[in-house]
Amino acid sequence: MADISTYPGLRHLRGAPTVHIRHVRKGALVHEGTGLSFWFRPRTAVISEVPVDDRELPMLFHARTQDYQDVTVQLTITYRCTNPEITTERIDFSIDPDTGTWRQDPLSQIANTLTESTQQHALKTLGNLDLDTAIKTGVERVKQQVRENLKADHIGLEIIDVRVVAIRPDADMEKALQTTVRERVQQEADKATYERRAIAVERERAIGENELQNQIELAKREELLVVQRGANALKQAEDHARAARIADDAKAEGIRKLAEAEAAGEKARLDAYRDVPQETLYALAAKELAGNLPEIGSITLTPDLIQPILNRLAR
Repeated sequence: MADISTYPGLRHLRGAPTVHIRHVRKGALVHEGTGLSFWFRPRTAVISEVPVDDRELPMLFHARTQDYQDVTVQLTITYRCTNPEITTERIDFSIDPDTGTWRQDPLSQIANTLTESTQQHALKTLGNLDLDTAIKTGVERVKQQVRENLKADHIGLEIIDVRVVAIRPDADMEKALQTTVRERVQQEADKATYERRAIAVERERAIGENELQNQIELAKREELLVVQRGANALKQAEDHARAARIADDAKAEGIRKLAEAEAAGEKARLDAYRDVPQETLYALAAKELAGNLPEIGSITLTPDLIQPILNRLAR
């Protein structure tokens, strides 16, 4: 808004870089532009002040879908005045020369015009969609429809951007849809849980079968090991028995040969004594006997021992 200073019979206006000032005096254009500063007479000056910065216009309105369901549309329009001359010709932007305020409410007039045009295009788009499609793809469709068809150049405005924030059904319908979706999601979650459990059971069964197969294989190997150990033990026993037989045979053969040698020696000794006189044999026997008797240190002779010997000698 322009800053106006009051002096007797004169006024001084100081504009801003975001407002376009048009000063008309007696039907002739005197000043026009942004960021102006000039003197003027209040009784002869007609001054219009048009904002040329970007303006946002939020909207919230109801629409009905093809299946007769009410939805709420929330969107925002960004616009800018690009032709202040046409804008001031179509909409009253004149200001009071003493206070600098608008005589009318031009921004509300622009808002009403843009809102009605936007609603017309949005209602046309949503009227051809059912509720489910409107909720899923309505945002992009309404945005495209409004951007392509909303025109404001007839009042000197340019549509900069269209942003559709949300398209929502009424509270009861939204709750019902949320319940349906929640149930479907829960069913999918339950299905995933059951599938996960089935997979876990199948894996456990496979693990059990694998363990059983391993146990069977281990039992077979243990059986083979027992058989092999038995065969090894049998072979070892046979080897030991064979070795024992060989040792016994060798020992028996040695004993037999030793006995034969001893018998041969005894026979030779007997053969040697066969031709020796009997007296000599007795003498040898006495010698042999004497050699085998223990050593006698002393002999005590009593009359009881001597008497028989003397009697025998006397006879």
